[in-house]
Amino acid sequence: MPLILDAGALIAVDRRDRSVGAILRLAHQEQLPVRTSAAVVAQVWRGGGRQANLARVLAGIDAVGLDDSAGRSVGALLQQSRTDDVVDGHLALVVQPGDMVLTSDPGDITTILDARAVVAIVRSI
Repeated sequence: MPLILDAGALIAVDRRDRSVGAILRLAHQEQLPVRTSAAVVAQVWRGGGRQANLARVLAGIDAVGLDDSAGRSVGALLQQSRTDDVVDGHLALVVQPGDMVLTSDPGDITTILDARAVVAIVRSI
């Protein structure tokens, strides 16, 4: 089952949260794909040596870009879900049926996934 990380999960990585680290180690051992949105990366990345742990983890994650086509899809999805967070909307587009989403904001992600009719495991961190 692919693993999808939101900003809260990446912040937890940056802070060396052991529970998120354990989940990522398990995903690596099981060779599960780990994805996020490039917009999520932009939310958490500040650069410099202080984010060495985050940089190491990001090197093994597929960060899906937000181009014009995806931007239009996000906008339509936000309209449909009656939400307004572009980053959450793009992350929800990255999620496929059966994926596990690690998030600090399960309510909004679930609302947007419901609007897409995508069934995924949303786990609060």
